[in-house]
Amino acid sequence: MVTRRLTILGATGSIGLSTLDVIRRHPDRFSVYALTAGTRARELATLCREFRPEVAVMADPKAADELAELLSDLPAIRVLSGSEGLCEVASSAQVDTVMAAIVGAAGLPPTLSAARAGKRVLLANKEALVMSGKLFMDAVAESGAELLPIDSEHNAIFQCMPSDRIRDPEGAGISRILLTASGGPFREHSAEALRAVSPEQACAHPNWSMGQKISVDSATLMNKGLELIEACWLFNTTPERIEVHVHPESIIHSMVEYVDGSVLAQLGSPDMRTPIANGLAWPERIDAGVAPLDLFSIGRFHFERPDLVRFPCLRLAAEAFDAGGTAPAVLNAANEEAVSAFLAGNLCFADIPVIIERTLAATAVAPADSFETIFAKDTEARQRAREQIGLLTV
Repeated sequence: MVTRRLTILGATGSIGLSTLDVIRRHPDRFSVYALTAGTRARELATLCREFRPEVAVMADPKAADELAELLSDLPAIRVLSGSEGLCEVASSAQVDTVMAAIVGAAGLPPTLSAARAGKRVLLANKEALVMSGKLFMDAVAESGAELLPIDSEHNAIFQCMPSDRIRDPEGAGISRILLTASGGPFREHSAEALRAVSPEQACAHPNWSMGQKISVDSATLMNKGLELIEACWLFNTTPERIEVHVHPESIIHSMVEYVDGSVLAQLGSPDMRTPIANGLAWPERIDAGVAPLDLFSIGRFHFERPDLVRFPCLRLAAEAFDAGGTAPAVLNAANEEAVSAFLAGNLCFADIPVIIERTLAATAVAPADSFETIFAKDTEARQRAREQIGLLTV
């Protein structure tokens, strides 16, 4: 049995906490080298006292000072800060596995550091592939890193494919990927009703327990758009060969269709501990603490086509992927700015895709041939998105 030593990027978020819960159940298999967070110093201090990592990192320097004070009686735990600290613990020789669960563009540098260092990267950060798909996958190939998807949908696709043909779907006889989506809390709302949605309503996902940003993305279907782009890079395919199915029960996490007519599906309760445990122990399987699936109580499964008129974010994501270059990075930056403005009460929910589409139209696409170019375009897109938000502020 292999004992794995982990860095958890984003330990205080929902994915990080679920990862620690799985680790807690298997102390003989996993140990924690480093825990990181953004600003929640008190929450990270509590986790540090339980798991006793060698290093703790706060992305925010002031929060790092607070954490150092909270852990002053535990001098064995080094406290670092900023992007440099995150990248250090992601690439450390003391680590073989990195859970990449920092939400947003901020998660790209440390996730890339882990990939370049040849780690087993458990990828829960969509933006690493959305912003820099080819460059990131090239870094994985060059270093020999092991990239395992943790998003429930991508992990389901991974489980339904031959493990040695993940990057060769046609050679494996795969005709389509059927990517499922819950549809979010507003799939039956009219276009007019969507204009009255509050941040509290958007963050109340019917099936999953997630952070605010991802919950809003799920409600707009941008989460599925980002997953569409991510799936294209992970499984070497195109949007034309991926079909999104709205599946409100969130029990079938995705499916893979083969040329002989077979469709393989991965089912499970909507609990992120299942894909996390799969990534942590792969190719073995371990107890994740998830209750057995009761199909009798569910009774029926339902499927719908996504409505791209009321929820255009999915269309915008496919168009950005097809445009190539820095377009997906612009899409991501505009979405992050729009969601932030919505959560702050400064933008109407229905105007989130408006901001994204206008930002894409106003930002020239450049070749995504370096990370410097990608980050520069990210900065430019954020400025343009904020300008557009100013014109539509509620």
